[in-house]
Amino acid sequence: MLIDSHCHLDYLAKDETVAPLLARARSLGIGGFLTICTKVSEFKSIAAIAEAEPDVWCSVGIHPHEADAEPAMDAAKLVALGQGDKVIGIGETGLDYYYDHGTPEAQQRSFRAHIAASRQSGLPLIVHTRDADDDTATMMKEEYEKGAYPGVIHCFTASKDFAKTALSLGFYISLSGIVTFKSAGHLKEVAAEMPLDRLLVETDAPYLAPIPQRGKRNEPAFVVHTAAEVARLRGITPEALAEATTDNFFRLFRKAKRP
Repeated sequence: MLIDSHCHLDYLAKDETVAPLLARARSLGIGGFLTICTKVSEFKSIAAIAEAEPDVWCSVGIHPHEADAEPAMDAAKLVALGQGDKVIGIGETGLDYYYDHGTPEAQQRSFRAHIAASRQSGLPLIVHTRDADDDTATMMKEEYEKGAYPGVIHCFTASKDFAKTALSLGFYISLSGIVTFKSAGHLKEVAAEMPLDRLLVETDAPYLAPIPQRGKRNEPAFVVHTAAEVARLRGITPEALAEATTDNFFRLFRKAKRP
């Protein structure tokens, strides 16, 4: 069994109903889905998707691009929203300086609030970082000194040094379809070398479809291609990779119950 540890079923639902998407994925052995919140203002609809399906869970959080646009959200409010049975993570949150969406100051305030919520609730932090790895690492380390908190770097594209920092803080690393791209040489090295017991796989659907589906709208079923490439890079069978990453998912997201 595989788990798609990061997807956006609410985005996909704008094009078609969720049921056939999940059916296609389940037919390929994908037994769990974590659908990610990017706007607290849309949390209710995201939670409803998770509540309707036994093998779907959700998170609560504000994407860094939305840090200015979303209503002020402190740690206490995030913790309160995270108490639902199907809410198993805080985020996605983090820093993204690639686009001019969300000022750095607002992103950093939001990131710290999410970290505090993760620390208080015990729910894993789901971190997005792009063109901001130094600031992300610095803030993660600063906050860790206040108290440990669990988490994952989703859609990992950063350096080996950043991976080492994240791993040293107890974080997991999640690999998306980018690892299948021919241009992703450094990421393939990270995928091959990182500890197997800290590895997750994801689609980030509807974005970043892996080869051989690149250019199409991504969907949870396509996580099989990412997993196959990671298994190849590590010299293990797809079955062994699936078993390890599924065990890792439930070890990190302890609130999730195996279907």
